[in-house]
Amino acid sequence: MNALEFDHVSFSYAGASAPVLRDVSLAVPAGAFALLVGDTGSGKSTLLRLAKPEISPSGRIAGVARAFGEDVRALTAQASARAVGYVFQNPDAQVVCDTVWHEMAFGLENLGVPEPEMRRRVAETCNFLGIEPWFRARTAELSGGQRQVLALAAALAMRPRLLLLDEPTSMLDPLAEKSFLSLLFRANRELGVTVVVATHAPQTMTDYATCAFMLEGGRVCEASLEALSVAEPLAVPPSRQNDQNVADLEEKTVEKTRWSFSSLGAGHERGEKCALLADDVWFRYGRDERWVLRELDLALGRGEVRALVGSNGCGKSTLLSVLAGVTRPVRGRVRNAAASSQALLPQNPRALLAHETVRDELMEWSHAGAYGAAEVDRALERLGLAGAGERHPYDLSGGQQQMLALEKLLLVRPQLLLLDEPTKGLDRAARERLARRVAAVRDTGVTVLLATHDLGFVRAVADSVSLMFDGGITATEPTAEFFARSWLLPKGGRVHFWQVF
Repeated sequence: MNALEFDHVSFSYAGASAPVLRDVSLAVPAGAFALLVGDTGSGKSTLLRLAKPEISPSGRIAGVARAFGEDVRALTAQASARAVGYVFQNPDAQVVCDTVWHEMAFGLENLGVPEPEMRRRVAETCNFLGIEPWFRARTAELSGGQRQVLALAAALAMRPRLLLLDEPTSMLDPLAEKSFLSLLFRANRELGVTVVVATHAPQTMTDYATCAFMLEGGRVCEASLEALSVAEPLAVPPSRQNDQNVADLEEKTVEKTRWSFSSLGAGHERGEKCALLADDVWFRYGRDERWVLRELDLALGRGEVRALVGSNGCGKSTLLSVLAGVTRPVRGRVRNAAASSQALLPQNPRALLAHETVRDELMEWSHAGAYGAAEVDRALERLGLAGAGERHPYDLSGGQQQMLALEKLLLVRPQLLLLDEPTKGLDRAARERLARRVAAVRDTGVTVLLATHDLGFVRAVADSVSLMFDGGITATEPTAEFFARSWLLPKGGRVHFWQVF
């Protein structure tokens, strides 16, 4: 029996000029570990959501989606929960309770599962996934990797026979990604759960997968796992600030790096050379909580592209928030020369999307940013959304929402750009377009600080790299030197500890 079937399925969003899915037919056998790949906006998320009626998108649909032979639209809520589980790309869109144990029980409570059975399911799932040490923790205190494991655990506690996952590792560092995939593989092989993963990064999953499908132009075809296991590096944008050669730029970056390791309290003139200066910054979220940032020093030169790297939970997002002035340090100081002209892209782009159409989103700040309809039309062209101006932003793919939110920020021409996981949900082509976009704004003098796990993107676009660990900055080096000196980073194209795409 097939666990999942799409039988001549076509789908169009309201307001869209063309269907996103065209006569899609595919079958995933029970017990399979299937990959679903395709470009950003190709319809992967849409296809998966059509198999889960509770989150199915609104629009015109033809054809039938079946789970274990039954039309999913005919399933009751209880039957759907037992047949099909779903894990979102962003766990924050799925985790709704304040504690881990409550989140684990939430879906079971809604299904009316008796308390003794509920306790058993929660205990078994926690033991299987190794959650017991943080079972009583508050969800707000979990790292990104832990939140993603929690989202998986809450779905598995419902004991679905089919599990659908949308870009589940896009926000995880390489170690957390490997841990998450091993848990997913165990659920597939040991529990017999059929797994279907939509991903832009199939290279890390091909060892687990049994089959793969590719969406292109709204249609689907089978894909080769061997071909998907090969990754090419991102193309480096050819433009460099003021047409300097790379050697000159790296020499200047080395000089900027020296500021980071010197005594930051030695004089005010250093602050005049920097777009951002953090001096002995400490931060924690509560009086009795652990320090997220401690003794942190950072100096970022004007017109520099700096990458922040480090594992999930090391404080990258918190640092961006502190530097932007969204939160205040408990101790230390931050000097931001571009505080009146800055833009922060959060991990969840929906935090910036509040209008009914894509065009309205881009027009929202037109008065303050002194731009008009012509600039918005050009932005839509750059995004590949020229025909989607009247669509609701939430009907876009996760990657398209990411690019839309960034373009909305860039329209106001900020002098400081703070980016939190900017390549999340983007395919290789979109990541290269983003790299060129960042290089272009850098060439106009914009300073960029980006937090990311995507070291391929770092290698393509960053002038320098700062490694975060234990609440501080452990090392800051020019990008080429950072990659050359690291023992754990890829050498000669091979992937060791860090995953570079």
